[in-house]
Amino acid sequence: MISGLYQGEDGGSRLELRVDVDGARPTGRVSGDLFSVAGSTTTYAGSFVVHSPTVRAEGDQARIAGRGAFSFDTPAEDVTVTLTGGSGTAEVAGRVYPVAFAFPHFRQVLLEVDSVVGTVPFASYATSALPAPSGCPPRELSVAAAYAEAGIGLTVAEPGVIPADGSGADLAWDDAELHHAMTQQFGLFADAPAWRVWLLVASRHVGGYRGIMFDYNDAHQRQGSAVFYDAIKGDTPQAQRAQLRTYVHELGHAFNLLHSWQKNLAVPPQPLGPDGGFGDLSWMNYVQNYRLGGEPGYWAAFPFQFTDAELLHLRHGFYRDVAMGANAFGTGAAEIAPFERPVEDLSGLRLEVRAKEWFGFGEPVVVELKLSCTGEPRVTHSHLHPDTEFTQIAITRPGGRTVLYRPMMRHCVDHSAEVRLDPGNPAVYRSAYVGHGRDGHYFQQPGEYLVRGQYIAADGSRIVSDPCLVRVRYPAGADDHRVAELMLGEEQGKLFSLLGSDSPELRAGNEALDELIDRYGAHPLTVYARMVKGLNAEREFKAITAGKRLRVRPPDPEQGVEQLSAVAREAASGGLIDNITLNMVMRRLARAEARQGDLGRAHAVMDRMVTVFEEKGVNPIVLGQIRRQAELTKAALGAGS
Repeated sequence: MISGLYQGEDGGSRLELRVDVDGARPTGRVSGDLFSVAGSTTTYAGSFVVHSPTVRAEGDQARIAGRGAFSFDTPAEDVTVTLTGGSGTAEVAGRVYPVAFAFPHFRQVLLEVDSVVGTVPFASYATSALPAPSGCPPRELSVAAAYAEAGIGLTVAEPGVIPADGSGADLAWDDAELHHAMTQQFGLFADAPAWRVWLLVASRHVGGYRGIMFDYNDAHQRQGSAVFYDAIKGDTPQAQRAQLRTYVHELGHAFNLLHSWQKNLAVPPQPLGPDGGFGDLSWMNYVQNYRLGGEPGYWAAFPFQFTDAELLHLRHGFYRDVAMGANAFGTGAAEIAPFERPVEDLSGLRLEVRAKEWFGFGEPVVVELKLSCTGEPRVTHSHLHPDTEFTQIAITRPGGRTVLYRPMMRHCVDHSAEVRLDPGNPAVYRSAYVGHGRDGHYFQQPGEYLVRGQYIAADGSRIVSDPCLVRVRYPAGADDHRVAELMLGEEQGKLFSLLGSDSPELRAGNEALDELIDRYGAHPLTVYARMVKGLNAEREFKAITAGKRLRVRPPDPEQGVEQLSAVAREAASGGLIDNITLNMVMRRLARAEARQGDLGRAHAVMDRMVTVFEEKGVNPIVLGQIRRQAELTKAALGAGS
């Protein structure tokens, strides 16, 4: 065997050479990364891959040659590698490097795992513990072993346990707290591309998710993921198997692998696998969405490995497309242009994107998504919000350019959340803030925008909406201009996405919202600042310190009541806040009242919520759902008190 990672230098140039022509699941490729060395510094220079090399062996010598595809322009595209034993030469881009065998794996990555006290990190799973597909050899698989089979060497650092100070009984994490945790952990990593990744084992997520790759918004993405112990814990073989898949899946996102059904959304786009990607037997598919039998069919056929296309990306993707902190998520990953309307649609489902008549300049753009059946009852999943990535949003800007909304944080939903659409439940609705995401603010200039959605149903059908017209008005005066400036900062966009945060990294954004409330309190758009500040005050906030202790800031219900009451009054009287968001605000307001010890006022808020929506004239089915929601909230607050 000659496959593996070779290293060598020629003057001030260093080569990391990957030979992948024999051994386990060889891809028949040779690839490499080039670095410039100057003094004590090393800088990435470029990458190449030879897709169809010729391999000749004579005695103990092997000669590999072929035309390379380079990430940079070079007149010398031929690559020649000659190996004898564990050393040899490689001619790349006109330079000859002496190389020596370094590792049996093609890439070496440092994995740091920290766990919050009370959680137990996953260790390993024996694939023989449950029935496995024929031809799948029994073995003990840890996360490192699963990646080793893909040709990636994971070195697991000494795990750390994060003690909790003042946590109380609730250790549920939200997106803002995870974002803050990652900003604190960045100090352990260079603010640059590197083969290292952080995994947090947390208790649970407020949304009930199994895992999340939450480092998704800044210049150096894909360095942080989390798994949620309460959703995946257990000692049974089924639980251990599911934990292994969750860990490998979330770390796969850090290597820039998209979900199996999203590979057409990568840059550059790549073809989907069978059944629109839902037929992939991959760590990156969802078991419940596997098209040949759902979860039982998946586990009956899954060989505990990545697909061939994913293997090619992990081993031979260009350095910046794979290394953590380099190219943004979705760039160069294993995945056709964004969606277009199907030529035939027999799904029986309809997707609508709706928005109010106009938005002020700088106002957070929120759209309503409605999924309904067009005839006979249909069963599908209820993951309609774009943050779960079963729904995508395309935005055509006033200049004609269309961009894909990419959420600041992406949630992995490893459960079906099945919904039946019929005359008794004709539609499901979601409110989505699409004004800001991974690419910053999407509605930064006045004018007319077209917003279109695509929903991927449980059977793989791709339901495309008609375009929704979104109008952003021109500012009418100096105050409108200043308010828009205070709303459109990058940190403010993150705060709207996260519904507030204590993170010092977002201090300037919080100060801008404070100024908005103090100086422009009567301006209509101030309601959004009050909402963000009120929602953040009403909840506790977890922070991981530089010394790796978990500290919890308790809720400030008084501040929450003050700000959210103002939001509820304005929204109920026909203000800017949409109905779904108003519903959430009033339920959180009720919780704040209960936390102040006034259960009667909390119940009164829920009664008022029902009255508000009665006066708004919402349809009877939705109103019935709101009434039930109000009663459930009262019961939960009573039990919590």
